[in-house]
Formats: sequence, structure tokens, C-alpha cells
Amino acid sequence: MGKGFYISRPLGFVLCGLGIVAMLTIFSLSVVYTKEKRKNQVTAINETGMVTTAAPHTTPAPSNEPWDKYRLPDTLLPEYYNVTLWPRLVPDEQGMYIFTGTSGVALTCIKETNLIIIHSNKLNYTLTLENHHAKLTGLGGTSAPAILKTWFQTQTQFMVILLNEKLEVGKSYWLYMEFRGELSDDLAGFYRSQYTENGVKKVVATTQMQATAARNAFPCFDEPSMKAVFHLTLQHPPETVALANGMELGTESITIEDKKLLQTRFKPTEKMSTYLLAFVISEFTKIQSSEKTNVLIRIWGRKEAIESGQGDYALNVTFPILKYFENYYNTTYPLSKSDQVALPDFAAGAMENWGLVTYREQSLFYDPKESSNGDKEWVVTVIAHELAHMWFGNLVTMRWWNDLWLNEGFASYVSYLGADYAEPTWNIKDLMVLQQVQRAFAVDALVSSHPLSSREDEVITPDQISQLFDTITYSKGAAVLRMLSEFLTESVFAKGLHNYLHEYAYSNTVYTDLWKKLQEVNADSRIQLPASIKEIMNRWILQMGYPVVTIDTRTGNISQQHFLIHPEAVVEKPSDYNYEWFVPITWMKSGSNMGQHWLLTKTALYEPMKTGTDWLLANLNVMGYYRVNYDPQNWERLLTQLTTDHKVRLSIKAVIPVLNRGQIIDDAFNLARAQIINITLALRTTKYLLKEKEYIPWESAIRNLQYFFLMFDRTEVYGPLQTYLRRNVQPLFDHFQNITSNWTQKPPRYMDQSNQINAISMACRTGVKGCSELTRMWYRQWMKNPDSNPIPPNLKNTVYCNAIAAGGVEEWDFGWQMFKKSTIAAEAEKLLYGLSCTKEPWLLNRYLEFTIDPKQVRKQDAAFAIVYISGNVIGQPLVWDFVRAKWEQITKDYDDGSFFFGRLIQGITKKFSTEFELKQLQRLKEDIAASSFSFGTQAIEQAIEKTKANIKWVSKNKAQVMNWLTEQST
Repeated sequence: MGKGFYISRPLGFVLCGLGIVAMLTIFSLSVVYTKEKRKNQVTAINETGMVTTAAPHTTPAPSNEPWDKYRLPDTLLPEYYNVTLWPRLVPDEQGMYIFTGTSGVALTCIKETNLIIIHSNKLNYTLTLENHHAKLTGLGGTSAPAILKTWFQTQTQFMVILLNEKLEVGKSYWLYMEFRGELSDDLAGFYRSQYTENGVKKVVATTQMQATAARNAFPCFDEPSMKAVFHLTLQHPPETVALANGMELGTESITIEDKKLLQTRFKPTEKMSTYLLAFVISEFTKIQSSEKTNVLIRIWGRKEAIESGQGDYALNVTFPILKYFENYYNTTYPLSKSDQVALPDFAAGAMENWGLVTYREQSLFYDPKESSNGDKEWVVTVIAHELAHMWFGNLVTMRWWNDLWLNEGFASYVSYLGADYAEPTWNIKDLMVLQQVQRAFAVDALVSSHPLSSREDEVITPDQISQLFDTITYSKGAAVLRMLSEFLTESVFAKGLHNYLHEYAYSNTVYTDLWKKLQEVNADSRIQLPASIKEIMNRWILQMGYPVVTIDTRTGNISQQHFLIHPEAVVEKPSDYNYEWFVPITWMKSGSNMGQHWLLTKTALYEPMKTGTDWLLANLNVMGYYRVNYDPQNWERLLTQLTTDHKVRLSIKAVIPVLNRGQIIDDAFNLARAQIINITLALRTTKYLLKEKEYIPWESAIRNLQYFFLMFDRTEVYGPLQTYLRRNVQPLFDHFQNITSNWTQKPPRYMDQSNQINAISMACRTGVKGCSELTRMWYRQWMKNPDSNPIPPNLKNTVYCNAIAAGGVEEWDFGWQMFKKSTIAAEAEKLLYGLSCTKEPWLLNRYLEFTIDPKQVRKQDAAFAIVYISGNVIGQPLVWDFVRAKWEQITKDYDDGSFFFGRLIQGITKKFSTEFELKQLQRLKEDIAASSFSFGTQAIEQAIEKTKANIKWVSKNKAQVMNWLTEQST
């Protein structure tokens, strides 16, 4: 999956975005190396193309020198690497965990040059006899020029090697280096993770190379198009096992520096990008597939977790998903094995390293006795996401990071297809609307959004690259590819993918290469399109945002406009397409007739859209990436249908499909926030919920009503809001109490099991009689017998939160003890959330201090815990003061760049809706701008935009909402 947005499943309403970890840290060198570096002179290229001596400098000023640019020159191409690494799993005399290594790379000269520029970051090098940091020799009888000098460009993360003569075009050379680095705990590059087993601390050496951190592990040409073959050798303690992308070729005993070690060599990798390289050294154990499968599948993790069966589910679904994708792509899995490793410390959700996929524990492990349906769903979809990348992303890779959306959006889309194959009774493909489409809608409605794809020269620095791992890349990418697959048909789409993978295997592409292959296949089909696939899709990926389509059923007039959640926002980003889209509109009428139409201009007239007394519903099953508005009369007819009979059937078709019932609610609330329709119309879409039992409409309603809680939970509107929602959720609460025999059984349908969580959560939140007592009863039973948790796994998240909120220090301390003792990552995460729900300010402040102490809360979980606390109406101001006071310390200590800080800002400012809060946010922006930190600016800008919109929304709607809610109670 790439790192980005497969972070652990959000809990409650607090987090909705997936993220990724930024890879950069401040370059830190030893005193000896620093002195050596300062001795080196920097050089410059003269007009002849040769390099001459220039004055030394440490921070590149704006220049045209190749080492001051962030992109590699196109003069050299790596063919293969030989890399040997020895990580120390115990600290040295200075308390540092280090690794040493050697690296050789065979490179071919493409254009004449007397410079070798190779990525290197946070590595110290052993000097050769010639007093250089590298040694160059010729291959195949070629003689190599002598090295004049080597130096390092810290900002651009390059080692620069100046030669006394030019390399010859077409000739190959061998560049050899010896180096030393720190096996730090920053979760990037070659890093360490640790855990405790039977009271003994265990250290794991592992990797996270995406996007720009392979250079932290060894010197390399660290760009996705610089594909090469990697020969890896790992040296490690005798009690450990070593894993890498390739299969182990053999392990032998060796002695180095009087230390007995094992040395494991691996089969050479396929030709691949540096960001997909991975290796793990650990005391992990495994389970593996039977010999009947043609691909060796192994699940690795902590001994206790594997022996307790937490890896069994992952093993059971991996092979079926692999086979599904082999059939879907019509392309054989290109490797002989698939290792999947659960790491105690991992910043992302998972990473698609070719042949060695790494995961957070809760993304790979599932305990049937302790884990919830949500945990199981997360595991299967993440595994499917990562395995989808084995072809799309690994076999064929984007040329540069500006096309990351194609990798991640595609894997996000087809992960639901793979998961649906593995769990066919779940109907999991429907969840894409909630989990991807609606999530993308929320972010893409801001003027601070961005296009899916941009020019290569707009994505240059590591920080710019890391910012692409966001909701737009993952969720909007998935949504528009789902739409493309729908109007092409899945068969045409899949055949085009096969041709694309076949032609570009082991190479790199740009997104238009996919359009070309799909166009060729579509030409042989009967699918009629209004324009080429390139013309249609470029409008969706080269401009940000999406349209709201307005249909007037009285006249048949259709129009589109750029949908912005903040109606007075000014779009300053120009678009070659003037924010118009080619929109595939599908529709149905209450008379059960259906149709489709392409909207190609701002406005159009389409006679079949006239309805008379029928209602019309557009964007069937929400397959298109757009919102829908109607004339007032059609809105009334839709609401009447929902209220009278939302499930009435004509022929064999449901009049309003369940996905569209969720869509009507989501569209209405967002149209109201954008001041396109009245807020009371949006609220009226929830009145029929008294009769609704399906998960998707309820989940859609709850997510949108969460905005009302955020805006009004500190005002007089909160009481009437609780009263109205309590009446609506009471029948749902009673329904699940009945079908579960008073909460003693599990609902039979998967979607019902999800909606049972909503029933209890909303019932407790709105004060339904018996709900709080139920959650406290379960929690108290657990406190009396900590070794036997009676709480149904699906309901733990809700029960922990409500019981701790209703209790005091005793309940909180018990939850904390269980969190610290938990050996199941998914269980620990639920407790991490539940602890944030206490109403005691002093407990929340204590918890905040714990979150930035790695001994109490793992670094990978810190941002989540802080944001969870901010979701508590009592905790939010405490968190805001805490983060503002400690933001420099937090960002430095966690060294996680823009994503960590951005995640905090987005989470803790969701409630902001006053001028005072806006001024505080603007002041923080100024403080950061005046500091040395360059990250987090996009998140702050989005928070400022959202806060301004919140202020206007509350001002305009507070009285109307209050009056409407009051009327409902009379």
C-alpha cells in the first residue's frame, strides 16, 4: 500500500484520514566526519562541462549546479547493487545502535560526465587509501578515471564524486563504498523496533524506504525510475533470522571483530526501485503455507502473537487474494515467495516491499477471541491493498512521485475487490462509498485541495513528495478509478490493465500510458464514450475538486459547478479545463425506468430528466465522483418516498438502493454546508431513520451529524440535538437488543454487526435509557476479573469509551493497566481511544504527558492518542494548549515531519468555530513560519480554511437548527 493512508483504522469519529510518515530528519554527523567534510572544497562546472575547483559552501544557494538540484542527472544508470549490512542489536559504549555496511553498484554511463552524484543521507564513510569516500573501478576491461575528491551536499542529500576524466558513454563501472549509520528509532530508512518478551527486551532491525529513505541505509540512486537488481547479504546475531525481498540462498557462521555471527545471502531481486527494498533481522517466528501452493507464503511476528494464532487469518486469506489478482490482472505473480511481517513499531499501516511486505501489527494480526469485525476487515483490506501493489506499482512503477496517485489510488480501489473475493458474504465493496468516496469528497471540497497529478517539476523535494501521501492520493484516486471502471465496464478495465502490465513490466510509466492501453481495449469493445479516455480522465486528475450536478426535473435542465464547502472561498489555482468535468450521469425514476447521460458542458438540456410527478434519483450506487442537487419539488418527492417506504420494491429493483439512501443524506448535509440548500432540508433527510436498519445510511448520517456535535456541543443547541437524535436512535437500539437476545448474541449479517456498534454508540451519546448502564456493567465485570473480558469484541471501542467517561480514576487506571499489559495491537488501540473519553481534566492532562513519552505510548501511536483526546469536549482545549506549548519539542522528538504535525493540526482544530480560535490558529501559522520548520503549512492552511467556514456556518445556521430541533420535540 505505500505508507500513506493505511494507518490503523480510525476509532469512533475522531480520525478519518489515512496517513503516512515523512522520511526526513535533520542530518547529523559525528565531529570527526564534520571536520573532514569541511576540509573538502566544493567544485563547479565550467563552460566546457568539466569540473573545476570553487569556494566551499555547506548550504546550497540557488544555483544551476547538478548537486544543488534535488533530481539526479540523467548521466548514469545503475544496473545492480551488492549490499552487505551488519546491524548491531545492542547499544555501543555511547548508547547508540549502529549498523555498518559495504555497497557496490554497477553503473552504466548514458551521457558523458566527470561527476558521479549518488544519494546518501545520515551515513558516515570510511576513507579509502586515496583519502576518498569511494573507490571506482572499470567493468568489462574498462579503465576508470581517478577520483579527485568527494563531498556531501546535505540539503539535497547527495554524495558528489569528482573525477579527473569523463566516463565513457556505454561503458560500465563499479562504485564501492564502506559506511556506518545509526539504527535509530525514527521509523524511517534502516531503523530499530523493540518489544518485550518474557520480561526481556528484544530489538528488531527493519526498514521503511518509501519514499526517500533508502539513501539512509546505503548510498544509492534513490529515484523510482532508477530500477536495478539488488544482491543482499545480512550479518546478524546467531539467535536471529534475516529476511529480505529475495529468498534466502544460505546462511553460514562467521566471526567479525571477535563476534560470532550468522551471514545470510539472498537471491537477487527482480529489477526494481529502491523504495521497495526491505530487510528485517529479528527473533520472530513464522507460520507458512502448505507445500501445495506454488508460492511460499510466510507470516512473521512476535513468537507470542504467532503461537496464539494471531497470524492465522492473514495466512488463510493471502493465497486466495494472490490468486484473485493473478486472474484479475491475467498475469502470474512474479515472485516465488510472499513474506509478510508484523512489526511492533511501524509508522504507516503497511508497505508493499516486493516479496517482503511489512505491517503494523494491527494491520496483519487478528485474534478471533479479542478482535472486532472492524479489525478483521482492516486486515483483509490492507493485505489486499499491499498484494495489489505486487503488480501495479512494483512490477510496473510510476516514473516519478507526481504520479503516486495511480499507484495508491489503484491499490485502494482494487483492495475492495480482493477483500470481497476473500470474504464474499460481507458485501465489502459497498463500503468504498463510505471509506473512500465520502472521505475524498470532504477534503476535495476545499480550495486548499490539489489535483491528483501534477507536473514533475512541482514535486521535487522530499518534503513535497511526502505531502502527496494524503487523502486525495489514496481516496480520490480510488474513487475516480472506480468511476472509470464503471463506465468502461470491469472487463474492459481489467483487460486494459493486463496489456499495460505486460508491455511495461519491470519498467516505469506515466499515467497516460495506462490511458493508452485502456483506449486500445475500449476501441475493440462496444462501449461508446463521448471523448477519448485521456480527454475524459484528464479533467478528473489534472484539476482539483469535483462538481455538484444540479438536475431540474421540471425542465430537464442539467448543470455542473465546482463544489466548494466554503461558498465564499476563492479558487486561486488556475485550471486548463475551467473546473468543468465530463460527468457520467446515471439515473432512475420512481417508475423504475433507468438511463444514463454524459454532461460535457456547464449546462445541458436532457428531456428524459423531466419527471412530472415521479421522483428522480441520480448517480446510482454513487459510482460517479460528484454530488447531486435537485429542484425543490424533486427533493420533496425523494423525502416523501423515504418517509413512507424507503424499501418499497417495484419489480425486482429496490426503488432507492441502500447506497443511495446514504448518498442522499451525505449530499444534502454537504450541500447545506455549502449554502446551496437550506439546512433544515438536510436535517429532514434524517427523519426517516426511525425506520432504517441498514448500516450505510446510518453511518452516513452519523458522520454528518458529527459536524453538528463538533459545532454545538459547547452551546445551547446541544440539548435539543440530543433529544431529537435520542428519539431516532431508540428504535435501532431496541431492534438490536431484540435480535441479539438482550445483547447476548451477535447479529447474523456482517453489516448488521457494524450497525449494532452505531446503535449503542449513538444511544449512549444521546442518553437512551439503559445504554450507559449496559456499558458500565460490562466494564465492571471485566474489572472484577481482568483475565476474562466479557465485552463483545465488536463493542469494545464503544464500551471502553462510555464506561471510562461515566467512571472516575478507578476505571481510567484499570484501562491504562490493561493497555500496558495488552499483547494484541488492535486491543491496545481500542484502549488508547477509550482512555481519551474520561471527563476528568487532570486525567486527560496526565494522559497527554504520557502520549509524548515513548516509554508509555509508542511513537507510532502518539499522534492518534493526542487527537483522540482532542475529540473529547473537555480535552480539546487542553490538547490545543498542550500542542501549542510543545510543538517544537514534539516535532523534534518525533522527527516525523509534515505528516505527524499535519495529523495533529487536522485532528485538534476540527471543533474550531470562533474568531478567537481562528486568531490563535493564524498566530501558530506565523510562529511556524518564523521558525526553521518547513512542514505542516498545508495542514494549517486547510485548518484555517475550515475554521473560517465553520464560523460562517454557525453564524448562518445556529438559529435555524435550534428552531427546527425545538419544533421536532413538540
